[in-house]
Amino acid sequence: MQYLGIRIVTVAQDEVSEMDIGFNGVLSAMFLKDLAAKTHRGLEGRIRKGKSAGGICYGYSVTRAFHEDGTPVTGERDIDPEQAAIVRRIFEEYDAGHSARTIAARLNAEGISTGTGKGAGKNSDTWGPSTIMGNWKRGTGILNNELYIGKLVWNRQTFIKNSDTQKRQARLNPPDQWVIKAVPHLRIIDDDLWDRVKARQSAIRANMNPAGVLNADMRPENARRPRYLFSGLLKCGCCGSSYTLINKTRYGCAGARNKGGAICTNRATITRETLEDRVLTGLRDCLLHPKLLEVFVEEYHRAFNQTAASANASREKARRDLATVDKKINGIMQAIEDGFYQSSMKARLAELEHKKQALSDVLERSSEPPSSACIRTWRMFTGPKCATCRRPYRIRP
Repeated sequence: MQYLGIRIVTVAQDEVSEMDIGFNGVLSAMFLKDLAAKTHRGLEGRIRKGKSAGGICYGYSVTRAFHEDGTPVTGERDIDPEQAAIVRRIFEEYDAGHSARTIAARLNAEGISTGTGKGAGKNSDTWGPSTIMGNWKRGTGILNNELYIGKLVWNRQTFIKNSDTQKRQARLNPPDQWVIKAVPHLRIIDDDLWDRVKARQSAIRANMNPAGVLNADMRPENARRPRYLFSGLLKCGCCGSSYTLINKTRYGCAGARNKGGAICTNRATITRETLEDRVLTGLRDCLLHPKLLEVFVEEYHRAFNQTAASANASREKARRDLATVDKKINGIMQAIEDGFYQSSMKARLAELEHKKQALSDVLERSSEPPSSACIRTWRMFTGPKCATCRRPYRIRP
C-alpha cells in the first residue's frame, strides 16, 4: 500500500503507521481473548445456578416473571405442557419400536412444528430423523437431551472457526470439562423410559457396527468426501430438499423419504448412471454448441485484451517514471560536476537511486504481455472479429 501511495486513516488516530497497526492488532487480539474468557466464566456461573446459558430447547419456554424488587427474572425456564407431551410421545413411540424416520413423518403429517424456525426454506421447522435421533456423543437430538431427565449439561463441546471456510466447527470436550447441574423441576421423562431408549439406541449401533469402528479415533484420510459426481448437488423440484442415494443405485427425494408425504409427495427415483448420462450429455450438446463457443471465445479475448492493455499501461508508466528518475539523477550529477554541490543532494540522490532500483525491478518482474492483432486469413480459426475490418482475431505467441 505504501508503494501504491495509499494511506490508512482511522477515526481515532487519523493516519496510522506500521507500529500502530501491529501494536493495536496485538491489543485487540488480547482484548477479544480476555472477553471470551470472561463470557465463558459468566455462562458457567449461570449454569451452576441452574439457569439457562443459551437458547431454549424443545419442551420448555422462557419464564416470564418479576422479582419482588420489580426486576425481570432472567435465565429461568418452564415446562411447556404441549411440547412436553410431544417429547413424551417421541420417547414412547421410539421405545415401542418405531424408527426416528417414522416418528418424524407422523409429526409432520399432523402439522406439528418444531417451533424453532431455524434454517432457510419452507421446511425449516419440520421434523426429520436427525432432529429426533441426533448425535449421541454430542448430546444433540430429542432422544439424547439429558435435560428431559432433569440434568443440565454444559460445555460439552467447543466451537472453532475454520480459517479457510470461516465456518464454525464443533469439537467435543473431554468429560472432565463438562459442567453438570441437577434441575429436577425441569424433568419431563422418567428414568425407566430414558434407560429403555438408551438401551435400544445402543443395540442399534451395535447391530450396524459389529466391528466397533465407529468408536475409533477420527483420521484425516477417513474424512467424508463426495463419492459420486453429483453428490450434494441435486435438489428436489417439488420441495427443495436434497436428492440423495436411497439405495446403491437410485437417487430419491430426502424430504419425501425422511419427513413423509406431508412435506413432499415426490416419490420419483432415477438411477445414478442415467442421471449422470443425462446431465453430461446435456452439457456436451448445449455448452459445446458452435454459437456458444463463439461467444465464449469472444468474451475470453475481450477479457484477455483488457488484461493485456492494463499490463501495457503499467509497464509504460513504469518506463516513463524510470526515465524521469534518470533525468533527475543526471541533473544532480551535472550540478555536482559544475561545482554546485549541497549536502542535501546526497540524501536526494540516494532516494532517487532507490526509486530507480524499485522501478527497474518492476520492469524485470513483469514480462511483455502478448497482444492481440487483426489477421488477414480465416485459416484454422473463427472467432471474434476486428471492429475495423471485420477479420478474425488471434493471440500472438
